[in-house]
Amino acid sequence: MRLLKTGKRWLLLAHRWLGIVLGLFFALWIGSGLVMLYVPFPRLSEAERLAHLTPIAWERVAIGPDTALAATGFAEAPAGFGLEMRGAEPVYRIAAADGTRATISASTGEKLGPVGADEARAIAGGRGSVETVARDQWTVTARYDRLRPFHKVALGDAAGTERYVSETTGELALDTTRFERGWNWVGAVVHWIYPTPLRARADLWHDVVVWISGIACLGAVSGMVLGIWRLRLRRRYPHGAVTPYRGMARWHHLFGLAGGLTLTSFIVSGWLSMNPNRWFSSPSPPAGWLAAYAGPGAAIGLDPTGVRNLATPATVAIRFTRIGGRWLVRASAAQTTRVARADGARLDEAEIVRAATGAVPASAPPAVERLTAYDRYWYPHHDERALPVLRLRFDDAAATWLHIDPATGEILNRLDRSGRVNRWLFSALHRLDLPVLIFNRPAWDAAQWILNALAAVIALTGLVIGWRRLRRPRPRSVKPAA
Repeated sequence: MRLLKTGKRWLLLAHRWLGIVLGLFFALWIGSGLVMLYVPFPRLSEAERLAHLTPIAWERVAIGPDTALAATGFAEAPAGFGLEMRGAEPVYRIAAADGTRATISASTGEKLGPVGADEARAIAGGRGSVETVARDQWTVTARYDRLRPFHKVALGDAAGTERYVSETTGELALDTTRFERGWNWVGAVVHWIYPTPLRARADLWHDVVVWISGIACLGAVSGMVLGIWRLRLRRRYPHGAVTPYRGMARWHHLFGLAGGLTLTSFIVSGWLSMNPNRWFSSPSPPAGWLAAYAGPGAAIGLDPTGVRNLATPATVAIRFTRIGGRWLVRASAAQTTRVARADGARLDEAEIVRAATGAVPASAPPAVERLTAYDRYWYPHHDERALPVLRLRFDDAAATWLHIDPATGEILNRLDRSGRVNRWLFSALHRLDLPVLIFNRPAWDAAQWILNALAAVIALTGLVIGWRRLRRPRPRSVKPAA
């Protein structure tokens, strides 16, 4: 009994001081998370990028894709590259396996140099100011490293749009609006602890968030244990109360019992989203798998006329990709996409399966399923998801699934055993991506607001209790009489 009493006291002290130290984080996470439900972190989707491009000026395309590849000087042909307009100039944009990028003029075959401020303004379609930035709040992550620095072009429109054009390649990398920037300062920046100086140091940022959220997990779990421990439903406290607390502490206890499990699941799943100890695999296949799926490099065998014949007058981008050593040409307009083999053959599912079988280290060919409707693991609630899609189930050690677009052959997603576990530990618990909610948006919204409101009351009452504890005057020491 003495040991139990001591343990209870230490648990109470731990919860109290963890709440005082981290209570503000709880409140900020809840409020910013609600913002993020409706205003995600700024990014440029492929549809937005294509909508901004102008149709390819075929009369100026004099260089074929094989000549452009040779002009890069890269030792190996990449698995994919593109043809599109850079202002008034058609260009091939080519990236090597190590991320090195080259921009080749489709008119002259020359490597093009950096983009100046005036050219960046023309590419962005703006008429406002141009500022050169290496890294800021919206381009802080490593995905932009190969495109730095940027010309940030203000369009001067009513929405306050700013577009980022890579100085290195002339690519449009990102656009943001005043609405997105404003709400993200109280949304993703707060929720992810995303100040630029910290986030720019990826390893340090990861460790800081893991430790803060991990300690917060202890605070939430200790509160759940204490709340159940202090609850009396049979042998009640005086006056028939089920809780020994009064005032604000009473509300904290009762709401903690009602919403504590939700708050704890939010915090723990948020901690898991940082992938501590690398428990969960990436949804992107390893580079070696992608290289094996593409197959050996070979000549495309198309001249400018041959490429043009696979496109339409409205085509704004051509994408050359390789599957199993054979080239595929994807011609994209603002609203449509046409896919054809460079050699005139038809891309079929059997070829996709053969290439994937050679890429994934498994002992047998995969089981192939063609999804024509969304399910618990392939759904579009937060991201755009193609249909139909091929799901290839392998018998490798990680029980890998690959989701592949049968129209383009693109590997859309890798989901192995750890990824499927993460789908339930993070997506289900943190995003509420439950089967009964993901296909019923009004119910999902209602559940988010109700459960977050319960969690908010717990956090706010805890903040008030902690503030009062800190403001409580300390007893004065009495000097002994002389």
